[in-house]
Amino acid sequence: MALDRFKAGAQIGSAIRSLQHSVAAANREGIDAWLALGSTVFPAGPHRPHALRRMPDFAGDVLDPAQSHGDCLVQVTGNAASAVRDAAERVLKYATGWRLQWQIDGFRAENRVENGKGLALNPFHFTEGFGNPGAERELADRAIVREGQGEPSWAVGGSYQVVRIVRFATELWDKDSVPEQERVIGRRRDGRWLDGTPTKEEPNFAADPNGKFTPLDSHVRLAAPDRRNPPPIVRRSYSYDRGNGDKGLIFSCFQRDLAQGFEAVQKRLEGEAMAKYILTTGGGYFFVPPAGDAWIDAAFGQ
Repeated sequence: MALDRFKAGAQIGSAIRSLQHSVAAANREGIDAWLALGSTVFPAGPHRPHALRRMPDFAGDVLDPAQSHGDCLVQVTGNAASAVRDAAERVLKYATGWRLQWQIDGFRAENRVENGKGLALNPFHFTEGFGNPGAERELADRAIVREGQGEPSWAVGGSYQVVRIVRFATELWDKDSVPEQERVIGRRRDGRWLDGTPTKEEPNFAADPNGKFTPLDSHVRLAAPDRRNPPPIVRRSYSYDRGNGDKGLIFSCFQRDLAQGFEAVQKRLEGEAMAKYILTTGGGYFFVPPAGDAWIDAAFGQ
């Protein structure tokens, strides 16, 4: 859920501290909640994460203001939907000076971990998550801001989070044959590669220069043309279904560098075969601060 400030005259540092404490209190057994900051909570100056800004419109986007951007993002996850809802309500109840801007509920069908990777089934019936690293060290290398990146010192240990609400044209998609769907994605539904490369290995797209096995405009080939040097992002997405045919993916990814991570991938995906089946309608750019609350004084000087 994305929140905006509304309490007139409140110092931003105090408002952020109140929200951070409310989010921290929501964390308990079975619940994981965290706060991420939008660009609008920062005054201009050296304390703002340097790449943080309002998420731009990319090719094909139709962003709805009612479900886009926000001063802060609060994400609450857990194994039981009722517990997640209760935790989200507690955050809103005790966060002084904040109001809900937009909210969306998600789920991970067939959620599981294989070889250290979190996998789930998306609304197009494909298992996703294979592109994430299975080792904690590589996860951190892709997602966590380091010293020497030019970011403010308080931001070291944090991460840039991108959220995209992507509506899927599931009726149109389901009219295509499974083999055609697999060529659009560039993998089998269960994650196997089209050229016969085992799931646990990375295909050599250079050996298929004309796209005989894996089409050149397939999603996975454009997103990561060199599978041996994958994009420096960590994905953690959720499906959603709001009824009346409005279903799709809450795409979410974390990275230490927006330009090298999400934005590089998104630009490569322009013109992909899957474009006619999807429409991005909301989301935003946010920054997840390091653990604890020591960063608040450093970031806002209050």
